[in-house]
Amino acid sequence: MNRSQKIIRTSIIGIVANVLLAAFKAVVGVLAGSVAIVMDAVNNLSDALSSVITIVGTKLSERPADREHPFGYGRVEYFSAIIIAVIVLSAGVTSLIESVKKIFDPTEPDYTTVTLVVIVVAIVVKLVLGQYVKRQGKQLNSDALVASGSDALFDAVITLATLVSAGVMLLWNVSLDGILGTLISVVIIKAGFEMLSSPVNELLGAKVSQELVHDIRQEVLAFEGVHGVFDIILHNYGPNVMIGSLHINVYDTMNAHEIHGLTRRISEQMHERHGIIMTVGVYAVATGDNRRAELQSKVMQALARHKEILQVHGFYYFEQEHRVSVDVVPDISVHDDAALTAQLTSELKAIVPGEDVTIVIDHNYSES
Repeated sequence: MNRSQKIIRTSIIGIVANVLLAAFKAVVGVLAGSVAIVMDAVNNLSDALSSVITIVGTKLSERPADREHPFGYGRVEYFSAIIIAVIVLSAGVTSLIESVKKIFDPTEPDYTTVTLVVIVVAIVVKLVLGQYVKRQGKQLNSDALVASGSDALFDAVITLATLVSAGVMLLWNVSLDGILGTLISVVIIKAGFEMLSSPVNELLGAKVSQELVHDIRQEVLAFEGVHGVFDIILHNYGPNVMIGSLHINVYDTMNAHEIHGLTRRISEQMHERHGIIMTVGVYAVATGDNRRAELQSKVMQALARHKEILQVHGFYYFEQEHRVSVDVVPDISVHDDAALTAQLTSELKAIVPGEDVTIVIDHNYSES
């Protein structure tokens, strides 16, 4: 069973649980002659909507790539999570409005044995269902499932708060219904925004997991012939599709055939282990006793003395043009790239007289 099948199976369990709970409430409501319980049963049917949205989103995300969407439809899952998060937010806002009303106009609860049994059953089912769906969502990296599970848990918490406030009212004649409802509603709204932030950030291009970046760096460095890994850039096109690129340092003594084989092996391993379609670029490190190696040593040592520079790489010497080019990655304290470029260019020209200097300001897109 693949990831999508597991997501759909979990969502179907959510739908079945809500339908069974709705049926239980409807039967009890009809037998007890309680319109409120029957209406609550209808509400449970609407709770299954988040699971339906998750299934639809998962199915759509499985559509194969086409000319208009060459990287597939994996990002549809993020839209599913956004819709469910909006549903949670709407529920939180509605609950907040009703709870505030109860603070100023409290009502005395009227519970029978039948309604108490229904409430307890609903709380237990929702707690178990919510925890299960949310846990599966985290394991399967599905924001939609996490949001759907949270939705069920919030339903249970709201119902539990209502039950607690009813008990306090019956025992001590103190109405906490509105106050508890307001507090819980605020928590739900906050959680709704947090649920919304994850898929929205993915769509905007959030930084990928630092653990993944670290693993990629270590795996690539383990290849014979690789003497540095730089410029790791990853783009997320859904939970199952990632496009990326990186550069490696190799000695200039390697020929094109050897470099081709090395970069192909790296690309194959990245796809096999991480599902990443990786493009591998190459920086040549000058070796031997020659002008390139001499200039490289001087330039790299001079730039390494700057504390505001995190990385130096991509050195190249254009012999016919008498020009050296090098990439530098400044830290976040540098706000004026042009000023830094001018400063470094002036400094390097004094170190390598007779050579033009090109400073390329690079940026760190994946690592902290």
